[in-house]
Amino acid sequence: MPYTGHCHCGAVTFTVATDAPTEAMTCNCSHCHAKGLVLTFVPADQFALDSGADHLTDYHFYKHAITHQFCRTCGTQPFALGQSATAPMRAINLRCVTSIDIDTLTITKVDGASF
Repeated sequence: MPYTGHCHCGAVTFTVATDAPTEAMTCNCSHCHAKGLVLTFVPADQFALDSGADHLTDYHFYKHAITHQFCRTCGTQPFALGQSATAPMRAINLRCVTSIDIDTLTITKVDGASF
């Protein structure tokens, strides 16, 4: 069953056309750690930006491999654009999905600070 998410102010909304995840990841790189991101990854064709394209601003760092998208009104990063080994993907910030209880997820910790 698809799930939806949004930025803090509600200007940016999205739908992910797959079941809500039971697992996610956190990362200790400077960016993810500072923002407290809890991420899951989906193929780009399962992601739809429903509203707020005109509110999004890009941010890049390190190798510029991921386009971090955040709302220019409230500053929330609801998702990012990237590339898996084989296809375009989206990194969903599960803190922006109110129907998901983060405390019930199995969390994998990634040592991004060492990359």
